[in-house]
Amino acid sequence: MVDEWDKVAHIEEIDEGGTLAAEVEDTEVCLYKVEGKVFATTNKCSHGEASLADGMIVDDFLIECPLHEGTFDIRTGAAVGAPCKAAIRCFDVQVKEGVIYLRREPVN
Repeated sequence: MVDEWDKVAHIEEIDEGGTLAAEVEDTEVCLYKVEGKVFATTNKCSHGEASLADGMIVDDFLIECPLHEGTFDIRTGAAVGAPCKAAIRCFDVQVKEGVIYLRREPVN
């Protein structure tokens, strides 16, 4: 299998503690910047199908869904707050010279 990385955004497009919707191939992803590090997950909540990019980061590494306020850990994709029960997918991220790249295949 080829190790493929896709350019998805520039680092300055994401504020610290913020989110950014992007796309890898036909998959919607959400980028997050916390403590200067970038994370990426699928952009849809596993419970209500809402865009996680419209949510907010709470408690450092948790994204809160804007629809029902369920939460996910952006480092692992784990559902950690009701009503969310199913995990979301995470992607490996690299930042090179201010450009954010995602590996096409999800980590989990």
